Amino acid sequence: MTRIELLEMLRNGEDSLVEFMRDNVRSFKLARDLVAFLNLDGGTLLLGVEDDGSISGVTRPRLEEWMGELCRTKIAPPVVPVLHWVRDAAPAKDVLAVRVSAGPSKPYAQVYNSRKTYYIRVGSSSREASREELGRMYQASGHMRHGLRPVSGADIAALDRRRLRDYCLRLLRADVPADEDRAGWEGLLTNLELMTESGGVHLATVDGLLLFGKTPARYLSQAGIRAVCYTGTEPDYATRADEVLRGPLVALAGDDGKIIENGLVEQAWDFVRRNTMPTARLDGPRRVDGWDFPEQVVREAIVNALVHRDYSIAGADVAVAIFADRMDVVSPGRLPNTVTVERMKGGVRYARNQTLVNIMRDYGYVDARGMGVRMKMIPGMRAHNGTDPEFIAEEHRFTVRLRKTAEG
Repeated sequence: MTRIELLEMLRNGEDSLVEFMRDNVRSFKLARDLVAFLNLDGGTLLLGVEDDGSISGVTRPRLEEWMGELCRTKIAPPVVPVLHWVRDAAPAKDVLAVRVSAGPSKPYAQVYNSRKTYYIRVGSSSREASREELGRMYQASGHMRHGLRPVSGADIAALDRRRLRDYCLRLLRADVPADEDRAGWEGLLTNLELMTESGGVHLATVDGLLLFGKTPARYLSQAGIRAVCYTGTEPDYATRADEVLRGPLVALAGDDGKIIENGLVEQAWDFVRRNTMPTARLDGPRRVDGWDFPEQVVREAIVNALVHRDYSIAGADVAVAIFADRMDVVSPGRLPNTVTVERMKGGVRYARNQTLVNIMRDYGYVDARGMGVRMKMIPGMRAHNGTDPEFIAEEHRFTVRLRKTAEG
């Protein structure tokens, strides 16, 4: 870090990525802020700087050695920070910049008096993580799969035996127990990660309810889609349609494989079709009918939102919003670790909810190669109207935006 870069950071003040500290700070406070950085997107701690941005300089002896020991013993798991000296940042005053990247082994904890406490960065302050935030960090790091958690009160009666039988017989080509063989069904569904044993009782998992639940929203408030069609180009009270779509993710098919009861994906496409205008174009002498948005692309966007969203965020549905000029499909939660928009476009494969991905792939909802964005959505929109789908990654949500026209 150069002196010019330091002065620019001082002018901008503290934020989610920068913290000012005097060098006589207590070790537990410094560890707290480094942990908060590690549990978000990383950050820089400037030692020798007052809260108002003035430079007081560092005087602590053997500071680098002290910092290294702190990061080994006061942070769990231990980390190695990157240290940069800015000499003579002010006359005869030095500043030490301590940088940490977003930690690959989240969640990180401050260790103080033999107790571990987990912190996150919110704006320019660090606060203790809530139980839900801690759970999301464990899930993002791969230490815990939220979808395998048991759902209180949801025994085998909460699952749709018709859909389960169809899945096992038609898609897995596996035998199923007799209807009255409860233990047999519980064993089968536990092997499929759709149920789990908890306290001596078999309960449906989060994934099991989402996929095959009779009424998933009864147990999981986040199990559904909020579908809205607005009259203009921005959210407003004036809507053409406003529905909450509920039900299991997968459709129920008959013996011939034809759908006899829609799942959430089909419900969402029906909403889009009912609330967009049919279009027509000439392909030589032939008239080709279509819709404002190509079905294959819409389905892919909806499936991705349902399969890859963060289900640890309760009370927040996937959203499908149709506007005069576009459609937005919004899934709650940030992208999983290491996944970026550019990597998605390049065909990176990832699965926050592996059981959902596996079973939705069995049904054909999910591209078998895991490259739906690259192979379906982008070429599908270009062929439809010459536009590219827009992918907007934010802190608490991810949006896929489809334009109606190239001018939209």
